[in-house]
Amino acid sequence: MGENMLMKLHEGMVILYAASVLMYFYDFLQTNRKMKRFGFLLLCCVWILQTVLFIFNMYETGRFPIFTLADGLYFYSWVLITCSIILSIFVKVEFIIFFTSVLGFLTIVIYIFAPSHWGSPALAEKLASEILFVHITASLVAYALFSLSFLFSLLYIVQYHLLKRKKWGSQLIRINDLVKLEQISYSLNLLGMPVFSIGVIIGLQWLYLKMPEIGFFDWKIIGSFFVIIMYACFIYLKTRKEMFGKKLALWNIASFLLVWINFFLLSRLSHFHLWLS
Repeated sequence: MGENMLMKLHEGMVILYAASVLMYFYDFLQTNRKMKRFGFLLLCCVWILQTVLFIFNMYETGRFPIFTLADGLYFYSWVLITCSIILSIFVKVEFIIFFTSVLGFLTIVIYIFAPSHWGSPALAEKLASEILFVHITASLVAYALFSLSFLFSLLYIVQYHLLKRKKWGSQLIRINDLVKLEQISYSLNLLGMPVFSIGVIIGLQWLYLKMPEIGFFDWKIIGSFFVIIMYACFIYLKTRKEMFGKKLALWNIASFLLVWINFFLLSRLSHFHLWLS
């Protein structure tokens, strides 16, 4: 099996792993059993693929591959997945797979996107390029979800003021009810926040590979973490029912304004985003 094929299999495993984590995250907050089942099936696929690759690596090296840091990380993530699947089947501990999957996903991303075990420099360069592609794609998808969520919150504010002023015209009829608008906005953020977080994690890995001299104290990175915090707070406040209605809609609008600041202003202050342009 060539290195290029191995790299593709590892990248596919990361995509399946990310999808599984997203589904478990949705179930964690919304108690959606269908999403949990899909997440479990994807995680089983990841385990099978990881096991096959682990056995292949053992066959290629002629030893049990745990004696380097990279191999140790890979084996560690495999053990995490194995234990979480066993616990899920026999012990039925709620949310254990979600938390172990997050930890395992971070570990496997560090392992796969480390260039040390991709022999040729050309292949390592190609891997870095594909990391950048995944980072940009995930970030733009998240921005689109945040934008839609923002628009629904904006419609919420419009509807709220129409109702408060008792303007019972055609505009009021055509806009959805407040509860529906709030729920859709919340669901979009529920998808957008973890997708954006994955994009940031992969972007940090790319930065470490390509421009380690910059470090992680960059305006764009700081802004991205603030975006994650704002949307995480939005989800927490909504889930815990500590904020709802107009206040929650305004929080979401403020979060999206931070997204714009991060995308347009902080990107110009960033060293590596300037380099990309």
